[in-house]
Amino acid sequence: MLEHFGVSEENWRDAIARTSGSPSRRRRRYIGRAVVALAADPDVARWSGRALSSGVLAKHYGFTDLDGSQPEAGRCFADAYVGDDKDAKAEGYR
Repeated sequence: MLEHFGVSEENWRDAIARTSGSPSRRRRRYIGRAVVALAADPDVARWSGRALSSGVLAKHYGFTDLDGSQPEAGRCFADAYVGDDKDAKAEGYR
């Protein structure tokens, strides 16, 4: 992992600074907004026993990603791997 990010044990924190705007960090914020929406919902039990995605929750609760979009990876996955759109790109689902 250190090699992948071009750092060593001595300077591994440098990789954090370089990736602060990374897609994974943005995803964590989007997921965090989903968690906050669920935590604030007095009727959260309605979701009990269901597998949920941030995209589905964003549509329901109205929150967005940092760029204002509501990405829905599940729809992209379904189109690319279950449906017939083998050229589906994640950018199209933002």
